[in-house]
Amino acid sequence: MKNRREALKTGVGWIATGIGFFFTPLFTAVRWASAEAKKVLLPKGTPLKSLINKNPANLDARHLEVTPLEDFGTMGLSDYKEDMARWHLEVMGEVKKPFQLSYPEMRALPTVEREVLLICPGFFANHGRWKGISMPDLLKRANVANDVTHVRFSGPAGPYEKVEQFPIKDVLSNKVFLAYSVN
Repeated sequence: MKNRREALKTGVGWIATGIGFFFTPLFTAVRWASAEAKKVLLPKGTPLKSLINKNPANLDARHLEVTPLEDFGTMGLSDYKEDMARWHLEVMGEVKKPFQLSYPEMRALPTVEREVLLICPGFFANHGRWKGISMPDLLKRANVANDVTHVRFSGPAGPYEKVEQFPIKDVLSNKVFLAYSVN
């Protein structure tokens, strides 16, 4: 039989646990709302040049006009040309069902559309309406292994080759999507 002190400690412990279960989601929601509230709301007509030294994660671009494609800033000396009749997306690695998609097959999948502000620090800012496909849907189709921590994206081999990786939790939370067109 517990003495009064042990019973009191147990009771306080259970109360604290209950409060924790109640307030943790509440505080998470408050932190998220606070982070969103700290974003700078950009008014309509904000010059994109004024954003080139800003972090887009700290900006709310919902009122920005979409940048016409001909005004998009780009990096590099030339555009990459690809024969889209031969191009394919390959999903492989730590997956149980690797697969490939042709460009028409990829475009036939359900579409994700988002306005995204891209900033190349010190050079340009582009605000575009991007279309693409859901990464969670692709990863579900591939049946990703349970112990995967990151998803790696590789561009074409050669002078344009680029490799980026993102934490799986970000990819599955829809922070990342695979875009195939803009504007």
